Amino acid sequence: MRTLTRLWRWLLALAFLGVLAACNTPPAPGKVRLPVAVAKVPIPLAGGSEEAVEASSLLRGASRWIPVPWTELPGFEDDALVEAWNAWLKSCERPGPIFAPLCPEVRRLSIGLESEQRQWMQRRLQPYRVEALPGESVAGLLTAYYEPEFEARRLPGPGFQVPVYQVPTNLNQRKPWFTRQEIDTLPQVQLALRGREIVYLNDPVQAMVLQIQGSGRINVTEPDGTRNLVRLAFAGHNGQPYQSIGRWLLDTGALRDASWPGIRAWISQNPQRVNELLWKNPRVVFFKEERLSDFDAGFGPKGAQGVPLTPGRSIAVDPESIPYGTPVWLASEGSSVSLQRLVLAQDTGSAIRGAVRADYFAGWGLDAGELAGKLKQSLRLWVLWPIAPQMTLP
Repeated sequence: MRTLTRLWRWLLALAFLGVLAACNTPPAPGKVRLPVAVAKVPIPLAGGSEEAVEASSLLRGASRWIPVPWTELPGFEDDALVEAWNAWLKSCERPGPIFAPLCPEVRRLSIGLESEQRQWMQRRLQPYRVEALPGESVAGLLTAYYEPEFEARRLPGPGFQVPVYQVPTNLNQRKPWFTRQEIDTLPQVQLALRGREIVYLNDPVQAMVLQIQGSGRINVTEPDGTRNLVRLAFAGHNGQPYQSIGRWLLDTGALRDASWPGIRAWISQNPQRVNELLWKNPRVVFFKEERLSDFDAGFGPKGAQGVPLTPGRSIAVDPESIPYGTPVWLASEGSSVSLQRLVLAQDTGSAIRGAVRADYFAGWGLDAGELAGKLKQSLRLWVLWPIAPQMTLP
């Protein structure tokens, strides 16, 4: 009877893993699907004991997920999970089919003890270490982004002459649309943008920062002198390729430190070359204005999952490797920051590609900007994937 019970459990586990494998993104044309490895991982049982259940490594996009025990996750016992639960609740506003069944429990545990949250995760989720496929870049990389805060005027005036635009009405009539230099210099392009101005900033470099980050908090002074806090959220771009101005400064030998502090220092020493620098990046981002209530101001802009980002607990990923809404264990050590924590995959970006690659949402304001400007360090990731009810043995 004991042998039959083990066989039945093994068959249930194998059937469920077959369902998971079916969820994976098919390999790109010409890419060989690797053989599936099988490992035994401990599944927590009632009463604190464990039973080893066979779990297969899974392939998704450019990544391979290797099943591992919870003890492999550095710092798991020390993380303040209650902070991450706010981000998880946001993901549950727009969950995918894999995580939607867990959301009632996630909501219930939002008022639970951290010990209860941790035990629930160990019962309901299986950690998988994320690795690159053979032949792909294997080094993990963590960077950061943030939401800048700027002063602005609704109308142009002394010191505030740099417009931030809505999407132009004729954007789809020309692909790609005009470059940054053409927007700044051609009268017919400026005519097409007339009336599309949202606000005016006092520095073209601020406009570049706003466009690179994709959103910003703007303190707007209205014509009657009143002030409003609004968010400028990404609405589209001109279809031109993004080119790093930091990369250009490095390639020309103008800088050895291409962080934002280094770039700002170069600009202060070369004010006559600001346009030359900015025009090296032909991409221009257009925005839409969103009012910020006191509640909304406690969260970041909406990411690609369609939910507001949580400072320190949301990351941008390559969705081909990690689906939106997936809880992820992140570990990164470097000179800028040391991180071992639960985060949620809720966003992406054009530069976020590959298996072990993440952009960490640092929040808003000066401190967040300083971190985002210098963070570039090694990274390890583990996805936390639901276990089928059959595998959570009694």
